[in-house]
Amino acid sequence: MPNSAQTAIKKQEQAPRRKRALRVWLGLLTSSQLIEKEVRARFRTEFDTTLPRFDVMAALAREPEGQTMGDVSRWLLVSCGNITGIVSRLVADGLVTRTHSVNDRRAHLVKLSSKGQTEFERMSTAHERWIKELLCGMSNPEMEALDKLLRKAKLCLAIKEY
Repeated sequence: MPNSAQTAIKKQEQAPRRKRALRVWLGLLTSSQLIEKEVRARFRTEFDTTLPRFDVMAALAREPEGQTMGDVSRWLLVSCGNITGIVSRLVADGLVTRTHSVNDRRAHLVKLSSKGQTEFERMSTAHERWIKELLCGMSNPEMEALDKLLRKAKLCLAIKEY
């Protein structure tokens, strides 16, 4: 007997083609929300942390020499105000260091501390494993095809060809 997910997928496949773009958008949105909900729960349970803290640490891990708060906020597409509170808590926990920028005394340079690097490595390893588990129903060729299509969609959005 088919489960509710299989029934819903079958019903979507039979929907009129004229609604395909809407179905694709809703599928992306729903999939993203479901994955994010599970990842948030796992970060809370396994690391007693939040997804936004992980995201800030991931942004900092990309630039080991440090970044300004503005660079981090631009990378994560959030306001500096959102980043400031998270960075302050990461500094208090000893995971991030914050110093004045040599080039601009008004700006702060933030980077992972050695403790932060170690903790980020643990979290990113688990995060990668979780994503693989959550996408377990997809074969490697399917993931490659979806990755290619998502990159194409992102490019179209970035250059506003819609």
